[in-house]
Amino acid sequence: MDTSAIYFEDFHVGDTHTTYSRTMTETDIVLHADLGDVFPHHMDAEFAKTTEFGQRIAHGALTFSMAVGMKANTINTVGFSYGYDHLRFVKPVFIGDTIHVVVTITEKRDHPKRKDMGIVVEHMDVINQRGEVVLVCDHLTLNQRRVPLGETEA
Repeated sequence: MDTSAIYFEDFHVGDTHTTYSRTMTETDIVLHADLGDVFPHHMDAEFAKTTEFGQRIAHGALTFSMAVGMKANTINTVGFSYGYDHLRFVKPVFIGDTIHVVVTITEKRDHPKRKDMGIVVEHMDVINQRGEVVLVCDHLTLNQRRVPLGETEA
């Protein structure tokens, strides 16, 4: 049996998992900006002082990417990302903030067309070192079933 296989049946609504933590650095922000987003809220320290935050903020997409990376530290050979819903940037993340992710299984449902797959919804709360939620989203994963819907194990 492949030990990296986590089937649809292995997920349980209410289960939670907390990831490791990671600190947002200036280098992270600069490297992300190199992809094209050089908005002054992220890159211009003097401009950022004039904003409601008083300092530069990390890109929302960067915070999201870091959170997804922290959550994905387990390779599931029979599961795939199906997309994200309800993504919200609740609070800014600053240089020096340390974030982690609390993942909660909130829903399981049949795939509407594939009897060999099911959809699992993982709610993600990204939390900073002050215990504040800075980002939320629902990650939909497509997971293989051990036994396709309507069939029985041999």
